[in-house]
Amino acid sequence: MPSRSFGVFTHALRSEEPAERPAVRQAAAELQDLGYACVWLGGSSSVRHAAHVIEHTSRITVATGITNIWFDAAEDVARDRAALEAAHPGRFLLGLGASHAELARDYRRPYSAMVAYLDRLDAAGTPVPAEGRVLAALGPRMLTLSAERAAGAHPYLVNPDFVRQARDVMGPDALLAPEVTVVAEKDPTQARARAREWIEYYLVLPNYLANLRRLGFSDEDFEAGGSDRLIDSLVVWGDEETVARKIRAYHDAGADHVALQVLSTREEEFTPLVEWRLLAGLLGLT
Repeated sequence: MPSRSFGVFTHALRSEEPAERPAVRQAAAELQDLGYACVWLGGSSSVRHAAHVIEHTSRITVATGITNIWFDAAEDVARDRAALEAAHPGRFLLGLGASHAELARDYRRPYSAMVAYLDRLDAAGTPVPAEGRVLAALGPRMLTLSAERAAGAHPYLVNPDFVRQARDVMGPDALLAPEVTVVAEKDPTQARARAREWIEYYLVLPNYLANLRRLGFSDEDFEAGGSDRLIDSLVVWGDEETVARKIRAYHDAGADHVALQVLSTREEEFTPLVEWRLLAGLLGLT
């Protein structure tokens, strides 16, 4: 991943709905032309989701953000990844995550489960090399593991303070590619309202709450959809200059790559192409 690069984090482009496939292909091609370095497929995405995007673009990296280790067997992932790598060398990055007890069947001891999963990837007929995978790491142990047995980490729901701490834990060489949520809106009421709609889902998941507490937030910050302090720390919003500055703050804190997830305040569309274009211009990608 290029240093100080930007990507897009999106659930939409993992769609397998036949009617949406043309829009997936069109959006992926435009993201490539806009200068983004990577498309991160959100949700419990798999190699097959990435394959469709890769097959209809020519150079952009496609990553899973994340492949759920409870849902996809390591041996199957290694096999599918090998086939994709053979057809399109160097275009795919495997993002792995242990999800949450509330969302995954048979959830148990996530750190130990991730170590065992990496062991199986290493032992597969065509192993997944460490440089071809990243971990959805938040806690210090998982961050250390991501530096030791993967290319690095792809943390979610974090701020620049987390990035600085993670860089200290991981060292200077590991890839650090946080997801960063953006509302391209300068009105505080509208921006925070949209952010609260999104963050409500995550404020009942203990893994995220534990990490936010490590960053200095308290139970009061998690009430009523999140305090202004919490929202303003985790979600980028404001005028164009402010948005660009807040996004670049993640690079300044130690991130190599920033995966931008856009929350549109306009009428719901399949993809927020208007905002993706705007951000590409603000960040000097085009």
